Amino acid sequence: MMKKTSIAFALAIGLTSHAIMAQETPAIEKQYTKEIEKLTKAKKVKAAFEIIKGQMDQTTADHITLTEVLAPPFMEDEKGKVFAKMLEEAGVDSIWTDKVGNVIGLRKGTSDESGYVGVDAHLDVVFPEGTDVTVQKVGDTLKAPGIGDDTRALAMLISMLKAMNKADIKTGKDVLIVGSVGEEGLGDLRGMKYMFNESGLDIDSWIAIDGGSMGRISNAGLGSKRYKLEIKGKGGHSWGAFGLANPHHALGKAIDIFSEAAWAYTSGDIPKTSFNVGRIGGGTSVNSIPFESWAEIDMRAIDPKNLDEIEAILKKSVEKAITAYNASGVKGEVTYELIKIGDRPSGELPGSLPLIQRTMAATQYFGVVPSLGRGSTNINIPVSKGIPSVCIGRGGKGGGAHSLHEWFLNDEPADESIQLALLVTLAQAGLEK
Repeated sequence: MMKKTSIAFALAIGLTSHAIMAQETPAIEKQYTKEIEKLTKAKKVKAAFEIIKGQMDQTTADHITLTEVLAPPFMEDEKGKVFAKMLEEAGVDSIWTDKVGNVIGLRKGTSDESGYVGVDAHLDVVFPEGTDVTVQKVGDTLKAPGIGDDTRALAMLISMLKAMNKADIKTGKDVLIVGSVGEEGLGDLRGMKYMFNESGLDIDSWIAIDGGSMGRISNAGLGSKRYKLEIKGKGGHSWGAFGLANPHHALGKAIDIFSEAAWAYTSGDIPKTSFNVGRIGGGTSVNSIPFESWAEIDMRAIDPKNLDEIEAILKKSVEKAITAYNASGVKGEVTYELIKIGDRPSGELPGSLPLIQRTMAATQYFGVVPSLGRGSTNINIPVSKGIPSVCIGRGGKGGGAHSLHEWFLNDEPADESIQLALLVTLAQAGLEK
């Protein structure tokens, strides 16, 4: 394997919803460097690396095929079927789609050791039904909504699986290869919540591929809580019913009180905590007192304690605002409901864990400096449970994530990010001699 002589590490793709907050990256222990070097010298691993390189045209074709099947939030079924067919054709011992839509391929190991090693990429994209996801080729660049986040990673899983089978690689532990649902937005990690809370699967480690260039390693989850505040009133004509309790006015008061209290809290001496009113709506016309007003609020924090505290500030602020508004002399009153629409737990795993050490050592093998960070990804769930997990980048270079102008380009040896994913998987699952 020819290593890069120059090291360039840039977090260049998909960082809008997966923003990384750098941590102090620990030293890589020698035993893991030696373990990775030994793996890369194995004949079957060398063969798999060459197979990955030789099938890049097909991987690009798979990438395009998957991208052109739109998978809006809660509507991942069609892309799941395409991914399942690719898994079946690449070769798995069994395949199934669980009750929430995760597509799971099982590749059996040779040992009796319990616990699955999971490797996943998410099926869903942020774009609504009706979005044109036709891929345009401009030179070596692919352009389409969702081309990077996270469809590239799905194609990587297929390439990795094909290489393992063609090179006759056998792992000690069973490996689950997963196209997961519900990673984006209001999907609220429902795929991972089901996998780790309800599926009954004995999963002892998880490797997610999502966002960023090689070298990006998340070992921590950035927690968030999201609410929809709904305020209701009778509604009426802006002139004829003037003075009637107005949900929009009450909403404005709630946002103001919450923003002031939350700003004071987040400006204090605490780990980074954020809040945002991202969407508001309601009403029927400019000359109508609305019968409903609503807002969606996002709160994030590194520390679970801070997340709970800013959530309490929101609840207290809303109650204070509605009580004050109804007592302000308006006719009638408004009512409100705070509906939780998202809950992603925080958590952090130590850099000394074997999976994290192996991932750093494997990254370094390709001549890239590993950097640990924190993001809002599928690993939030296993990390919060203390299950060894990492999220690695899908490689390449791109931009416009979550926009209609998203693009992806392999500006590295195109096979290396896939080889990295394979190497980390084999290190964790164990290579049969």
